Amino acid sequence: MPSTPVSWDAANARRMDRQGLLAPAGTASSSPADIAGRMLGAHAQVASAAELSIALRLDGATRADVRDALFRGQGPAGGEGEGPPPGTLVKTFGPRGTIHLLPARDLPWWTGALSAVPARPSPFLPEARMTPARTDEVIAAIGDALTGAELTVDELTEAIVARTGPWAADPVLPAFQTMWPRWRQTTHTAAQHGVLAFGRDRGRKVTYTNPGCTPASPTPSLHRLVDRYLRAYGPATAQDLASWLAAPAGWATELFASLADEERIEEVAFGSGRAWLAAGDTAFPDEPARGVRLLPYFDAYVVASRPRDLLFPAAAAARALAGGQAGNYPVLLIDGTVAGVWHQRRSGRRIALTVEAVGKLGAAHRRALREQAERTGAMLEATADLTLGTITVGPHA
Repeated sequence: MPSTPVSWDAANARRMDRQGLLAPAGTASSSPADIAGRMLGAHAQVASAAELSIALRLDGATRADVRDALFRGQGPAGGEGEGPPPGTLVKTFGPRGTIHLLPARDLPWWTGALSAVPARPSPFLPEARMTPARTDEVIAAIGDALTGAELTVDELTEAIVARTGPWAADPVLPAFQTMWPRWRQTTHTAAQHGVLAFGRDRGRKVTYTNPGCTPASPTPSLHRLVDRYLRAYGPATAQDLASWLAAPAGWATELFASLADEERIEEVAFGSGRAWLAAGDTAFPDEPARGVRLLPYFDAYVVASRPRDLLFPAAAAARALAGGQAGNYPVLLIDGTVAGVWHQRRSGRRIALTVEAVGKLGAAHRRALREQAERTGAMLEATADLTLGTITVGPHA
């Protein structure tokens, strides 16, 4: 039976504290890479949102600090045995196969862990898929072509075809009203093999590079990921982990059972059910979370925290979730729960920042919101003009 009971308020306060959402971490002791590590990655489908996610957790930081950490970590890998520069970030495919900013130093165990997660069924027609042998051939070609180089998609396609054959470029994958070459279905797999990450943008075009990463052993890496996940977002269930990784629920249940048998995790009473913590990690704050925060698109806290009905209570769920999915709207967070949405439109050095609350804001919350709007503007290297009103912009895809 569950042992120590944990309340939602206690779990929520600990999650926020550990991520720097209650009080930003000091820049003397923490870097953008440290913050990304505590979050278990910053979702970077929207680049500016990832920059804001990290900067708001780091005292006095701006998007330029995050960009600098990424720029220094994005170049082609150095000589054999050279690690990434200290405190740098890498942009690659993380949980759920989505683009994330991760600490470059953690890439070996991240790639090892993600390679241990069961692959989802291919969404492509049988005639478009690749055999395991051809997949291995393409991954080897990617690793060779990107070593010491930063290539655009078109340049990489040419390099792969030169090393494999014209079949790799067959336009058979429907994507964004066009057709992608066959090899691109291996992009996530190549990232998990440690031979592909995003390089520095070339104008409007993205590039890829070989980060020179040797993935760590899958099973210990997966155990490390679960431990880090539970310390960041616990108490959590096996289903919570499965949702966060886009992995089969049955696989996650078996994984938790094996970790419990090894006494790596321990069960607690959480809400009306059971959930899990990393073994021995049972200390929680006595006081609930307090304060106002403006979290950007796909912020890690919003995406990973469960139960979702407590994070998005009542009207907040109807306004700030998109088909039950979190992250598609930037959210207003009050005392640790979602209380509205916000949107920003930039014009030069000014940002029109609109907040739509789902309930009435008291005077103290309005003052705190003005402070957060000013801070958001500073992080984005602009001046924010705050308006309370209705937002007509729909959710991000």
